Amino acid sequence: MELPIGYLVGVAIVAWCAFFAVIAPRRPRPLAGMTFWFGMVVNEVPFHAAYLLIASTALAAAEGDLGSAGGKASAAVAALVLGALAVVAWRGVRSDRAVARALSEGLGTGWRDEVTVPLRRHRPWLHILLLPARMRRRDVERIANIRYGDAGRRNLLDVYRRRDAPSGAPVLVYFHGGQYRGGAKNREARPLLYRLASQGWVCVSANYRLSPQTTFPGHQIDAKKVIAWVREHGGEYGADPSRLFVAGSSAGSNMAGLCALTPNDPRFQPGFESVDTSVTGAVCLYGYYGHYFGEAPDTAPPPMQPQGYVRPDAPAFFIAHGTYDPLGTVEGARDFTARLRGVSSGPVVYAELPGGQHAFDVFHSARFEAVVDGVEAFTAWVLAESRTTADTVSGGSA
Repeated sequence: MELPIGYLVGVAIVAWCAFFAVIAPRRPRPLAGMTFWFGMVVNEVPFHAAYLLIASTALAAAEGDLGSAGGKASAAVAALVLGALAVVAWRGVRSDRAVARALSEGLGTGWRDEVTVPLRRHRPWLHILLLPARMRRRDVERIANIRYGDAGRRNLLDVYRRRDAPSGAPVLVYFHGGQYRGGAKNREARPLLYRLASQGWVCVSANYRLSPQTTFPGHQIDAKKVIAWVREHGGEYGADPSRLFVAGSSAGSNMAGLCALTPNDPRFQPGFESVDTSVTGAVCLYGYYGHYFGEAPDTAPPPMQPQGYVRPDAPAFFIAHGTYDPLGTVEGARDFTARLRGVSSGPVVYAELPGGQHAFDVFHSARFEAVVDGVEAFTAWVLAESRTTADTVSGGSA
């Protein structure tokens, strides 16, 4: 009986990717890169890898390919890989526990009592199990490629909002990742953008200039320009610019953190120094808090990392990071969180996601949907606290 080459190759490919999802070596650097490229997709959509493995095994059995020694060995390996995928899936599913614990630690055990808007109670399992790459929602429109600066396509942004165009909506401004050298505004965090937009938010996702077109602080100046655009034009799309959160992934997380910690800093607002660029809160997803183009974060003037700008009056922060991130290390996230908590009087929510790797926000995965729920709860709490504070001040003034 002939060796089932096709089945053997299929099992080998899934096994290879599953190894980098389960073990996820982060050192040395070449292995870290392999962990990202080979393990990221399987780590977020393990169910689909399992579907593929089960279907190929069933096909091989139907064609009589499992009778040979090679076929039996391949089937045995497939069984082991299915067990590994079950481990990966379980890590993703239990991310909700890490997020819930982070909210209680960062906001207080009674944080739910402060939230007045209904929060999603269940993750969208249909999307997670069957359609993880489907992003569009019928109730949300995306208004694409609006110009906010003069740097061509690198100064374009997209607006996501509900089709009934609500007014006075809170705003989320999002910056993509890509190591400051690549990336695009419509690639990452789309489950978050569409979810908040469907809940009545106005979400803005922006491109920005990349290296070598610019270097620090050029990226950051573009980020501030996006906030300035929202201040001037957000009302035209139903936004309330006074309730503005910044968010980002990887390098974009670094930028969001810097935006939150440098309100109205003229170094990052040349030519528009008078614009208010303060924000209500920040959401940092698998951020890069290490070295920037080979320079240590605390040595370059001005500092190129958000931890160089930690301040007592920092806005609220939601930080989410995976324990297996091979590119932006979890140790960097822990250090940034510790520095922020040591100085800031504002709340800091830190969710450390078991088994999470880089780019966990690309799909409707069990892990990222738990984070989306956490971000929705965090922002709702911050907005509720802001209203309470405003009412208290108003009552005291009266």
